[in-house]
Amino acid sequence: MNSRILLVEDEPGLVLTVSDLLMNEGYDVDTAMDGEAGLLKATSEPYDLIILDVMMPKRNGLDVCRDLRQRGYDTAILMLTAKTQVVDRVVGLKLGADDYLTKPFDPSELLARVEALLRRVKKEGRAQVRSFAFGDVVVDFESGQVTKGGVPVPLASKEMQLLRYLVDRRGKVVTREELMQNVWEYQSDVNSRTIDVHVAWLRQKLEDNQQTPVHMHTIRGKGYRFAP
Repeated sequence: MNSRILLVEDEPGLVLTVSDLLMNEGYDVDTAMDGEAGLLKATSEPYDLIILDVMMPKRNGLDVCRDLRQRGYDTAILMLTAKTQVVDRVVGLKLGADDYLTKPFDPSELLARVEALLRRVKKEGRAQVRSFAFGDVVVDFESGQVTKGGVPVPLASKEMQLLRYLVDRRGKVVTREELMQNVWEYQSDVNSRTIDVHVAWLRQKLEDNQQTPVHMHTIRGKGYRFAP
């Protein structure tokens, strides 16, 4: 599977140039033209790397970087900035950026930075979120605490593992076979019905109406897809 990159940049010419450069190297690239749109995409779809400009309309890149880290997203972030002052680079790194590149830059240098960050991602595995919010539900995967509308909701260990797996792959269809392999680790007493029952339990606890779920969708003949 190709690495997925989100490019958040407000200069149309640079968006086109960088997108073409990355796609020619075989990467899947999504784009956003301002900070608010970038934050929405970054929290709705799983990415291996986010290339984030600092100076943008609606929300600057430093704010987006900070918000992502505060929400528990560990996706690798490469900051782009026209500023050359050391203080701007330091602030970005302190807020959680993994690397930075000053504009204008040589395309070969951008590719080298991207490749280096993606090698690290591949070595460490796709980042998992530490906490996540959808609708009126807030999940802290580290502490195991879940609330809906501010009220604690107890989840069994396997329910939490299943929810985390779906959240980490939000926006993608996850097959029952994949869940049996990665969540249940092919336990002999587990079948597709077991998975369906656990998803139903999650819907009962976390959806407003389990008959018409907004977040945990059944994809007929395939599996499930989580939508924030």
